[in-house]
Amino acid sequence: MASRITTLAATAACCALVLAAAGPATAATAPATATATTARASDVPSAGAVAPAQDPFYSAPADIGSYAPGQIVATRPVSVTLLGLPTGTDAWQISYRTNDSHGQPELTVTTLMVPGGAASGSDRPVVSLQAPEDSTGSQCAPSYTLASGTDVADLADAATLLLKGWAVAVPDFEGPRSVFMAGPQAGHAVLDGIRAVRNFRPAEDTGIGAGSPWALDGYSGGAEATGWAAQLQPSYAPDVRLAGAAMGGVPADPTAVARSLDGGAAAGFEMAAAWSISTEFPEAKIPSLLNAQGRQDFADTGGKCMTQLLAAYPFKKLASDTTVPDPLSVPSVAAVLNENKLGAQAPATPVYDYHADTDEIVPVGQDDSLVKDWCAKGATVDEVRDPVGEHVEEAVARRLSVLDFLSDRFAGRSADSGC
Repeated sequence: MASRITTLAATAACCALVLAAAGPATAATAPATATATTARASDVPSAGAVAPAQDPFYSAPADIGSYAPGQIVATRPVSVTLLGLPTGTDAWQISYRTNDSHGQPELTVTTLMVPGGAASGSDRPVVSLQAPEDSTGSQCAPSYTLASGTDVADLADAATLLLKGWAVAVPDFEGPRSVFMAGPQAGHAVLDGIRAVRNFRPAEDTGIGAGSPWALDGYSGGAEATGWAAQLQPSYAPDVRLAGAAMGGVPADPTAVARSLDGGAAAGFEMAAAWSISTEFPEAKIPSLLNAQGRQDFADTGGKCMTQLLAAYPFKKLASDTTVPDPLSVPSVAAVLNENKLGAQAPATPVYDYHADTDEIVPVGQDDSLVKDWCAKGATVDEVRDPVGEHVEEAVARRLSVLDFLSDRFAGRSADSGC
């Protein structure tokens, strides 16, 4: 049921974008010229031609540490299509320096999409849309799936924003190692992606300028990145002013979510998160806890997209891969999971937090706790809970509410708060 609703909604939004692109002239595609910083090597292929692991555009220069966070490394135009059909957007990939969870420099990419046609002024609103990649392979990153024309769901979400006349930036917030549920890494990549877009100066007029308001939007795995960006913004990127943050189905507490997923049909999410936490946080010492089956499973888990992970590990118990009965309670693991729990600081921007009470993937209770934590610290949070709804259904059911929230923030209206 949820998958059918998602497919219908995605098709409707994308078709609307394709139809909007149609006109008396040929549909617009990404401009072929003029980027602020051209690709670093003449042999860099066109965007989407090869997977990121084989594409030098995704490789960090040796001196990446000398770049400032958000500083552009390279750019190139990209044609964002739906099953080969043009979408009428001007689009670019922008690679930039960001920081991993330990503050170490790395390179990632954001995809900037702007509605085709003449720009109106230099204060076009921009939304950083965090796509729920939920994967462990760079071939699953939105910059690649959007460029290769295979990303219908994320393009559908972007289409709802583009049809408002807003620009959309979709960052690869899992970074070059494709780590899922690594909170600080994701927050840094989102905020530095905004900085990169602000630094971008193509020859074409995008309508984005110093006066452009910015907002965040994300659901599920994308909501985790959205929440971390909102929470870290006051300390990590005070120069990035946010009008608001919409986030739904938020996996705020990785321990609570893992315990809920463990042994269930969607246990592949838990395996992806375990592999990612081990990769991003060696101090968790997860490899030392693995038995022979666990070592094999971890070797197989890397480099996979969400559908592959869910198909590989239904009803998997994490303890079946370890030499201890409760790996989440091991002190080194518990400490890292706690570091990746949202709620330690309050966002300065208004938040719209929505969740279905009957969410079968991400339990609502841990999101309720996040709202309480943020409210206690002075945040402005409009908390919406729907009594009935599946995880995927909720994203579709609340899409118009998200658009209303973002429209109000861009219009400068006061935000509601249940705190």
